[in-house]
Amino acid sequence: MPQPKSTTILTKGPESGDRRAAPLKVGFVSLGCPKNLVDSEVMMGMLAQSGANLVPRAEDADVIVVNTCSFIETAQQESVDTILEMARHKTEGRVQKLVVAGCLVERYRDEIRRNIPEVDALVGTGELGQILSAAGISQPATLDSPFTILNSRPEGDARAAQGRFSRETWDGAIADLPNYLYDEATPRVLATPGYTAYIKIAEGCDHPCSFCIIPQLRGKFRSRRFESVIAEAERLAHSGVREITLIGQDTTCYGEDFELKDGLALLLEKLAGIPDLRWIRFLYAYPNKITGRLLETIASHEKICSYVDVPLQHASSTTLKRMKRGGGADIFLRMIDKIRRTIPGVTLRTSFIVGFPGETEKELEELCEFVRAAEFDWAGAFAYSDQEGAGAFLQRNKLPAREIESRRKHLMQIQRRISRKKKKALIGQEFDLLLLGPSDESDLLLEGRTVMHAPEIDGKVFVNDLPEGIDPQPGQFYRCQVTDAHDYDLVAKII
Repeated sequence: MPQPKSTTILTKGPESGDRRAAPLKVGFVSLGCPKNLVDSEVMMGMLAQSGANLVPRAEDADVIVVNTCSFIETAQQESVDTILEMARHKTEGRVQKLVVAGCLVERYRDEIRRNIPEVDALVGTGELGQILSAAGISQPATLDSPFTILNSRPEGDARAAQGRFSRETWDGAIADLPNYLYDEATPRVLATPGYTAYIKIAEGCDHPCSFCIIPQLRGKFRSRRFESVIAEAERLAHSGVREITLIGQDTTCYGEDFELKDGLALLLEKLAGIPDLRWIRFLYAYPNKITGRLLETIASHEKICSYVDVPLQHASSTTLKRMKRGGGADIFLRMIDKIRRTIPGVTLRTSFIVGFPGETEKELEELCEFVRAAEFDWAGAFAYSDQEGAGAFLQRNKLPAREIESRRKHLMQIQRRISRKKKKALIGQEFDLLLLGPSDESDLLLEGRTVMHAPEIDGKVFVNDLPEGIDPQPGQFYRCQVTDAHDYDLVAKII
């Protein structure tokens, strides 16, 4: 099924900065998740405020910045391939500097220096403020210094003492963990269409998941100030943004480092009061952090999308124990039942890791049975990726890659059948549609999203019929009726 776009060429932004002669031209490539995209937007904002021009084509740039992902092996390979591709614009074209930023820098800083000599500067996830010097721009006195959060949760402090954030064996990792987190005053240039934007409300992660190195890449969990998030949302709404998506490694822990109880629910309630916003959603909920107050808040506010994204990773309690996640199929089914009872018509999304070390056929079947019982609206499955530095790297009984992929495909065949049934049940129903514009599939189709569709990661709504006299505009909302359905996508007419 559709997965998040892994590569975004950032093409938006002002075409001129301070009117000096021949301003520096900078091109960006952002890889990975929306959280990484926000980091790219922040770096673009710093550069634009300092007079640089942001250009859409790599061949036109003086400086190219590649913001990398290092979450799993395929993401690492894509990052390396993209760096090498951009390096050719330096060796064969007009590009003068190549800057590599992001998670791959935290993981392989020295190795990048050794093996890719075309790279001129490295910017880690906690060093976004260094993008100016990396690009060759002197930082003006008027540019705000990077904003850092020093708060922490007791869980984070305890796990730090247990070595959760250790990077001693990593090639070139600096001693200090990343602690950067932008605020409402940080310059930012959106790379998304003007009607939709992400807001990062927290950074880092304290969870002990044994398959994951994000805590080492991003540092301890830290929340943005409540007032900072609201101020940014209000500014975005004033600029024309109608949909905001709250993101973080774990949005449901928001505010805990400020001793704020049900911080995400409080934040959503406040955001729902911003008049110009139409849709508000959040991603990446942690299962045991979904409170009754949070569900009731979603249910009671029309602007908050009835959409819950809770990556469960598995359903076998024994596998989850090895993952250091906790939970199991019965616990999760009770949680899902509570979500559906509290929020009528809710859309549920999850993701799983298949082929975790030691996963038996019985454990896989537990997962498959759970997926059949839960009937998620959207579900993705990822093949386990062995990451040095993660706890699972040292575990035994690892499965061959071919077997892992076979298991992943089997699980997704089950989900495909569930998705087809659920999408067919929508035929004849009416929804509000956010129009995105012409479809990439055909010039004869338009494309849009409903509250059931998060940006980039879920299926599509193809529009093949509209009333006479309507001039459909991207970024506008229309009422539509579903006329047909496929495995993951819908066909609709504007009414």
